[in-house]
Amino acid sequence: SQAASQAASQAGQLKSPPVLKQPIEKNEQQPRKQQLSAWDLLYYVHYEEHDRRLDEWVPLSRFDVSTLHRIPPPEEEHDIMIGDAGGMDDWRRSTRRASDGKFSRSNASSRRSRNSSNASSSALSDIKGRGGNNNDNNGGIDSSHQNNSNSSDALLRRGGNWHGNSGNPDLAELEAEHHEITKVKNVAQIVMGKYLVEAWYYSPFPPPYDRADTLYICEFTLKYMRKPRFFLKHCAECPHKSPPGDEIYREGRLSVYELDGKDHRVYCQNLCLLAKLFLDHKTLYYDVDPFYFYVITEVDDEGAHIVGYFSKEKVSAEDYNLACILTFPQYQKCGYGKFIISLSYELSKREGKPGSPEKPLSDLGKISYRSYWTHVLLTLFSSQTGEENVQIKDISLMTGIKTEDIISTLQSLNMIRFWKGQHVVFVMQDFLKKYMAQKKKIRLCDPKCLTWIPHAERKKGGSSASD
Repeated sequence: SQAASQAASQAGQLKSPPVLKQPIEKNEQQPRKQQLSAWDLLYYVHYEEHDRRLDEWVPLSRFDVSTLHRIPPPEEEHDIMIGDAGGMDDWRRSTRRASDGKFSRSNASSRRSRNSSNASSSALSDIKGRGGNNNDNNGGIDSSHQNNSNSSDALLRRGGNWHGNSGNPDLAELEAEHHEITKVKNVAQIVMGKYLVEAWYYSPFPPPYDRADTLYICEFTLKYMRKPRFFLKHCAECPHKSPPGDEIYREGRLSVYELDGKDHRVYCQNLCLLAKLFLDHKTLYYDVDPFYFYVITEVDDEGAHIVGYFSKEKVSAEDYNLACILTFPQYQKCGYGKFIISLSYELSKREGKPGSPEKPLSDLGKISYRSYWTHVLLTLFSSQTGEENVQIKDISLMTGIKTEDIISTLQSLNMIRFWKGQHVVFVMQDFLKKYMAQKKKIRLCDPKCLTWIPHAERKKGGSSASD
């Protein structure tokens, strides 16, 4: 009976109306903020000599406390209070991971403190202020805000790549500012179609999306939302079932769309923001007009689902045939990386000029490209008898790969030898037969399925037709 009375009392407490606190008058003294201990915080950890996509927020219990050391505090002491971003930053910087690295990686989707980037708030506001719609049910960038980079910033950003560590003292401050802004990932994860995907890197989404634990992405429009109810409503009402632009490739369930950044500005801007969550060395361009975007999709009864993309400058003095490349994590290990690379080279071959990806490549990009170049060259050599007098320039024209990339790949395979006063390509037949015997299944672009005409020829055709 006593337990029943206690349960009834608790039920009554739950049903009773909440007690409203009286507002504090301006002349009244504000109560002291709650003091936080080191165990109440999460700490952002970067593993030295490892990629930043492995960074994570961890509690103090994950540390070997005996190996930690405190960095000497600044001249002015700061109490660590709720809402005191500077104090929280000091605490984060004062802790370091144990050098033995024993603790394993955990799920980074827990609630985290979001104040670690306030030291660069002015720079962040400059980036994020270039666009953004704050309505949850209409995520996207306002196309009226365009990126007007200054001259020093433009030196570090070309064609979608971030060229840091330039050694230029005039750019050192800008490089340090960029590193400070991007060193902490701000979005924990995204919901994209039926997949929940953990983010890898920082991306400058406009506020308030930049501090969301989870962003909800429409697969077909790439609009981003913070709340699931808006996401579900959008999915129910969205009339689009494929990316915009022109379909230039269809092979079974695989389809590719070409988009002009000038004609589909908002979609391409959203794509850049989304891709930056998984690309470290690429910089975000709100001005997408100078680029073509090629979106790779998987087609089913529900529509064409984006699996990756690559972008390409409309005019490149260095003959770059690719600026940014990405296969989304949920579709990796499916052969799409090689397909995207082979598609970019097929476009170069149709344009009649060899191309090369813009540098620097990411660690995964380097692996994919070196594997692709090796496959293409060894497959080409296996089809020859050895009596042909093939030059590096001939190989470049046949494959669309620039000569410097061919030479670097052959050097990595130890196939460049010095013979009779000149360098020659030395192919060991045993090595070649062993490689071809593996019969690796590599998904490459089928030229027969590509319906694409170079833009230069389209302009000529248009001018002649108009005459």
